[in-house]
Amino acid sequence: MTHFLANKGLLNQLQGVRETVTTTAQDVAGRTSELVMHAMGFLGVPYKRGGSNAETGFDCSGFVRAIYQQTAGLLLPRKADQQAATTEVIDKRDLQPGDLVFFNTMRRTFSHVGIYVGDGKFIHSPRSGSEVRVEDMGQSYWLRRFDGARRVTPTVQAQQ
Repeated sequence: MTHFLANKGLLNQLQGVRETVTTTAQDVAGRTSELVMHAMGFLGVPYKRGGSNAETGFDCSGFVRAIYQQTAGLLLPRKADQQAATTEVIDKRDLQPGDLVFFNTMRRTFSHVGIYVGDGKFIHSPRSGSEVRVEDMGQSYWLRRFDGARRVTPTVQAQQ
């Protein structure tokens, strides 16, 4: 089989595809790691309704938007429900660091958003009087309110 593929020039093409896929996977993993590490740098920043920067504080969607803009150069919409609408739906079992997780915390779907960091945990800016922190999605509060998971793709267009 190898001889046949080599004779047809396909062996070199397959090797090129393999190298491209490996490089792409490494690039994605590197960007995801950078995004999560960047987000962790904001631990302790206070919550501020409507907030979108570290100097004044963040609300949940402002935090997610700032992290993606600063790290990936992608401008997500301002509100959590809009972020859910413009990102790719994924199954909870397929969550990877950097994916978005949504919760119903205000008796409406997609009213809260955070960034999945791995190992069943996410980072977010939870509520007034609190600060950016990491929490376990397995806690009963978050389990009951989980609305879904989304993946940010490079084709995200901001809706203001």
